[in-house]
Amino acid sequence: MKIKLSAEHLNISFGTKQVLKNINVSFQEHEITALIGPSGCGKSTLLRSFNRMHDLSPDAKIDGSIKLEGLDLYDKRFPVTEIRKRIGMVFQKANPFPKSIYENITYGLKINNLPYDKGVVEKALREAFLWDEVKNDLKMPATRLSGGQQQRLCIARAVALRPEVILMDEPCSALDPISTLKIEELITHLKEKYTILIVTHNMQQAQRIADKTVFMYLGEIKEEGLTDQIFNHPVNEVTANYINGKFG
Repeated sequence: MKIKLSAEHLNISFGTKQVLKNINVSFQEHEITALIGPSGCGKSTLLRSFNRMHDLSPDAKIDGSIKLEGLDLYDKRFPVTEIRKRIGMVFQKANPFPKSIYENITYGLKINNLPYDKGVVEKALREAFLWDEVKNDLKMPATRLSGGQQQRLCIARAVALRPEVILMDEPCSALDPISTLKIEELITHLKEKYTILIVTHNMQQAQRIADKTVFMYLGEIKEEGLTDQIFNHPVNEVTANYINGKFG
């Protein structure tokens, strides 16, 4: 498999606080990678660095490089809008726009001057396992959907742009167990077309869906490898202690 996304010697600080320290990691095409670790270890900071979300923080300082198939994402000649077309993001809390279901899917296409029609909307909703539930209600406000449906709509909104990578920041943390399982089934299905990075505090979730797991602690990557190896045969004592619930 080829490397889709990578970070080399990545350091990120906010003001005087260094949050990420010399991160070196790569992600292979069509794999699901789980980023795990205790709160405040830098998981979400790393995830958001991959589509330049930290550009919005004036006190952020970023050293090192992040590459999408060898292309430096922090090269100022590379427009942020282009990056976010190629690297989509799904947040912890579902954030549908206060528009119809149809308009939620077409919004990103419209602002990027990309063509769309009902067929494009249907394809995105089918990929997100949502079409059969909403096909007769596309004009309905998206905010009327259940929490799990809203999160699947946000995933559909992301895939409508045909990104190469999808970043997910604890996409199931606000959902009930049934909705969580639907999202997990969806994520597993989507890796056929996309490279997926998911931040999760749910150890069982990481074991259920991730091909690879990266364990972070105090802003550093302590261990990474195949998910089975990380959970059943961790090399690092800190990894073992975290997985066994000795801290978290």
